[in-house]
Amino acid sequence: MRILRTMDRKDYTEKMPLFEKYSVRAVILREGRLAVQQSAAGDYKILGGGVESGETLQEALIREVQEESGLVVIPETIREIGEIVERRRDLFEPEKIYVCHSCFFFCEAAEQLAETHMTESELEKGFHLVWALPEEIIAGNAPFCDSQPWSYRDREFVRMLPELMKKHI
Repeated sequence: MRILRTMDRKDYTEKMPLFEKYSVRAVILREGRLAVQQSAAGDYKILGGGVESGETLQEALIREVQEESGLVVIPETIREIGEIVERRRDLFEPEKIYVCHSCFFFCEAAEQLAETHMTESELEKGFHLVWALPEEIIAGNAPFCDSQPWSYRDREFVRMLPELMKKHI
């Protein structure tokens, strides 16, 4: 998958052990708005999550979108955009280097919603599905960029979105 951007905090040493993971992110647009999760605190998260063992990226995308939002991805609409690589000291195990490959895809979702299956953490933070304008996501994530690396990643991706849409749509 084409690398769109690498975000490296360089807050680690190369001798530290590596923890590497793959995740998927769905870009579902309707009338200029992006389907995202918004927390009670006001930050936005692009729908998606970790790829489980034995899953394809597309299978993980379909599962994660439904779990987080209730939206049902239409498989034949999935189109690869590219990958953002994040490299930093692990938030939970600071003695490790965390490398996350976030693979982004354009896709469409059916009108009918399914049942969600959010994580305990997502429920505690009050995450819920919203359709947000790109400028709302950029502004809403700005206060969280230093404390939540995913807020920074998603804000920067949304900033790149107009150019990516020209190339893919």
